[in-house]
Amino acid sequence: MEVRINKFLSEAGVCSRREADRQIEAGNVTIDGRTAQMGDKVMEEQVVCFQGKPVKKEEEMILIAFHKPAGIVCTAEKREKNNVIDYLNYPKRIYPVGRLDKDSEGLLLLTNNGDMVNKIMRAGNMHEKEYIVTVNKPVTDSFLRGLAGGVPLVELGVTTRKCRVERIGKKQFRIILTQGLNRQIRRMCEYFGYRVQKLVRVRIMNIRLGDLECGKYRDVTPEEYRKLLELTADSSNAPMKERRHGYRKTTN
Repeated sequence: MEVRINKFLSEAGVCSRREADRQIEAGNVTIDGRTAQMGDKVMEEQVVCFQGKPVKKEEEMILIAFHKPAGIVCTAEKREKNNVIDYLNYPKRIYPVGRLDKDSEGLLLLTNNGDMVNKIMRAGNMHEKEYIVTVNKPVTDSFLRGLAGGVPLVELGVTTRKCRVERIGKKQFRIILTQGLNRQIRRMCEYFGYRVQKLVRVRIMNIRLGDLECGKYRDVTPEEYRKLLELTADSSNAPMKERRHGYRKTTN
């Protein structure tokens, strides 16, 4: 059966489909010795090479939960000295599911399955991500109502979706989002004159950070994975088409 080259690379655990497209355009992918072109399809018996090395389709599904420390960058780009892949030094090729900005910490999923990445992260699929946020001054009722009701982010040309927010401390609140705009929570707080001092992601859909130590990772359990498959069963892995403005990668 034929499969598109970007999907082949994604399913082989090389990179996401989007990154595969970039690598193909850069001339880093060959099929039977020929430089691959966008839209090419490959058969199982063909030899695909990435940066000169043969690519074998990864049969084992890998999905791990990692407690990302602040200062680590969610990229597989080797030129970034603090990239998450070098930090983890995982024995097999994996890549992060979405992003969590350098100054933030908390739950990050990593996998070798590109379709799973897309289904979890696409904004149109409305999947929940939960954060605990500490700010620089007391959390007021009006601040919480403002966050929950949707915040205009002029610099991104979009108003955030309504979300759930609750105070859990004098200067701390919990927020549950279903989108991942660039530095969204920080921008939302800044709109109301607050500055984020600490931001921790504690949940992605049904997978929780729990008591996982900062800098450590664990395998997602079979039960968690089964539930995740249920939650993504009707999810699209295609890009969401916005009426006016496109969503950016998750970088809260």
